[in-house]
Amino acid sequence: QVQLVESGGGLVQAGGSLRLSCAASGRTFGTSAMGWFRQVPGKERVFVAHNSAGGGSTDYAESVKGRFTISRDNAKNTGYLQMTSLKPEDTAVYYCAARKLGMLWGGTGPNQYDYWGQGTQVTVSS
Repeated sequence: QVQLVESGGGLVQAGGSLRLSCAASGRTFGTSAMGWFRQVPGKERVFVAHNSAGGGSTDYAESVKGRFTISRDNAKNTGYLQMTSLKPEDTAVYYCAARKLGMLWGGTGPNQYDYWGQGTQVTVSS
């Protein structure tokens, strides 16, 4: 089992930045891929970014490319999502997710992930 806890959300003006963190416990974090997703009320959870277990392979949704950066520090069992040039349409609850042990590569579908955090609210004002 893996427990994930997100932090770092909040209210920011358009053009600002936030860094989300995802603290993992329960097993060695570096043994599987992780991802970030976001969800607004009444809509499905959508892919934002993922990286491989070692952190060397990443992918982003088109809407965040060039603005968001996913990273991880396996020694600290923590993943990150650095968000810059934020827009009001980035407003959502952000979730980090991890795949099963040994699944080293990330994916864009929520059903590819087995463990989820509780989410952290990001609100971008115009």
